[in-house]
Amino acid sequence: MAAGRKLGVLLLMAPLLLWLSTLIIIPHINMFMLSLSEKVDVRVYETGIANYMAFVEEPLYWNTFGRTAIMSIAATFLTLLIGFPVAYYIAKIAKGRLRATLFLLCLVPFWVSELVRTFGWMILLRESGILSGFLQWSGLVSGPVEFLYNDAAIMVGLVYTSMLFMVVPLVTTLDSLDDSMIEAGYDLGGSGYSILREVVIPHAMPGIVSGCIVVFMLSLGNYLTPVLLGGKDSLWFTEQIYAQFITRFNWEQGSAFGFLLLLLSSLIVWAGLKLSGQSLSKTMG
Repeated sequence: MAAGRKLGVLLLMAPLLLWLSTLIIIPHINMFMLSLSEKVDVRVYETGIANYMAFVEEPLYWNTFGRTAIMSIAATFLTLLIGFPVAYYIAKIAKGRLRATLFLLCLVPFWVSELVRTFGWMILLRESGILSGFLQWSGLVSGPVEFLYNDAAIMVGLVYTSMLFMVVPLVTTLDSLDDSMIEAGYDLGGSGYSILREVVIPHAMPGIVSGCIVVFMLSLGNYLTPVLLGGKDSLWFTEQIYAQFITRFNWEQGSAFGFLLLLLSSLIVWAGLKLSGQSLSKTMG
């Protein structure tokens, strides 16, 4: 009986293990081994860390990663700032059909590809776009205004692209909060701000941390949004990886940059978990 149960568990886990091994573990091992290859001559390679030292020695590379990390953290904070009230309204205030409609509105933009959504923002923000045309029509500006190709445009695109991944875990966590705890807070003389600080946010903290991790990782690894909305001077680290792989055909350097992105982003997530006092198992549980 025990042997049959173990076999059943293994059969259930087999698709997951196959997926993890084939698409995640084996490619990352291969990428790491490739990143340690140093090309010394045509078809002659040695093992070393020269590809990693290039990241340290070239200010452009680590400055670009620092800029990418800071902007990704800022995008995560803005997404949380906008997404928390939306999630709270959906989970605790909206009822019935209104709740379903609001949740559906959060999902609708993700029925089309990220490329189409990004082009939509380009249509809105370009010099001849809808927003510039409205400002000219209203008399607020005298000529066309270019809202594209700057950090603000990148930030708008990142927040818009990641919003659903912040709202969903927050709605799930806030939905489990008993309304009687909020009512008790008001009965004891608490203000809206004190109840938010002492009751709602502590209860929602696993969802907050979970959403922040997902949004941060998505923003850090985003490629289309910074390239299309930020232009050629956006300086996003994924552009450096793309340039090494596709433009320069330097797969060894590109693999090193990709592995560094994984390590440095994991370090930032670990630091965030320590600062918030949360554990990964509790957050993702």
